Amino acid sequence: MAEIYHNFLEPTKTVYSMWVIIAVIALFAFICTRKIREVPGPLQNLAEMAVSGLVGFYSGIMGEKKARQYFPILATFFIFIVISNYSGLLPGAGHLYTVPTSVLAVTAGLSLVSFMTIQTSGIRHHGIPGYLKTFTKPVAVLLPIMIVEQFVRPVSMALRLYGNIYGEELATETLFGLFPLVLPIVMNILSLLFCFIQAMVFSMLLGMFLNEATEDEE
Repeated sequence: MAEIYHNFLEPTKTVYSMWVIIAVIALFAFICTRKIREVPGPLQNLAEMAVSGLVGFYSGIMGEKKARQYFPILATFFIFIVISNYSGLLPGAGHLYTVPTSVLAVTAGLSLVSFMTIQTSGIRHHGIPGYLKTFTKPVAVLLPIMIVEQFVRPVSMALRLYGNIYGEELATETLFGLFPLVLPIVMNILSLLFCFIQAMVFSMLLGMFLNEATEDEE
């Protein structure tokens, strides 16, 4: 029993990969914010452009006020997912280390955190009775369907991210075995855009659901 318990708690390659990604993100954030200048250097300028772009993107989904309010959680999801996705383009991906977003347990964990964020935000904004009341609109008979939908959404988000990243990795590896010279390079170039889009889609859906959960009654 002790051996089973030890094996259960022992970190896997996926966990190690996530630790490295988190460390890289933390180091980059520390370097960019250590000495903030009025005339930014290259890294600070890159960070400010990224923040400005993301705030503008989320403002188009949920308004500037909510975008700034929920920016920390939205940006955290986006940055972690996009870095995880891009890690699959490095040598040794799938062998020396695991691409976190190609593991269903990781995407399910991200979706679970998203689900809890949405529900707690809705309850905090409306109160429990008021939040439950939002599920009865436009008609009360839809209450069971609306509740089920809240649980279907995170499952869909987890499967979408996992399926797309795992499928892209599998396709690239297969093509590399069949055409080892040119086609894999083309796939990797396309993956740069594909991985970015998947991170944007996940955080965009979270922003949409947060906006819906905290929407004021007219």
